Amino acid sequence: MVTKQSALPVSEPGLYLRSRERGFVAHMVAGPLRLRQVRSLTATALLDHGASSDAAGTAQLVLSELVANAVRACGDDVPLVVEVHLGDTGAVVGVHDPVPELLPHSADTPMDSADAESGRGLPLLNLLCTDVTVTASPIGKQIRCRLRPS
Repeated sequence: MVTKQSALPVSEPGLYLRSRERGFVAHMVAGPLRLRQVRSLTATALLDHGASSDAAGTAQLVLSELVANAVRACGDDVPLVVEVHLGDTGAVVGVHDPVPELLPHSADTPMDSADAESGRGLPLLNLLCTDVTVTASPIGKQIRCRLRPS
């Protein structure tokens, strides 16, 4: 399989981008515009490195869930570090936030509840990923998801 190096957009205020092997790292201030940009870059980078369109779409969904959880836990405009790359067994999405003590937890919300407005994120991640890890990092905590091969 031949892959090409994705050309990253130019960094701008609120979004600093760096290449990494088979993906990218984005230092971002969370917000709708930055999330759209990083979601788009996620698909482009993974597709450029040989991922399927299904895998790229799933990575975008996982990224959105992780960023939304970070914003809910830490507040609007939280600084985040997003890492996306294609690993040996599939796509990997990680999000660092600055609050290590706010850990994800499962709610008792049924996945098929028509009334629930939250509480399905962790079960969703567990369905889409082979591994979800939470670790302390020098800047807070990192949640890393290894996606199921598609």
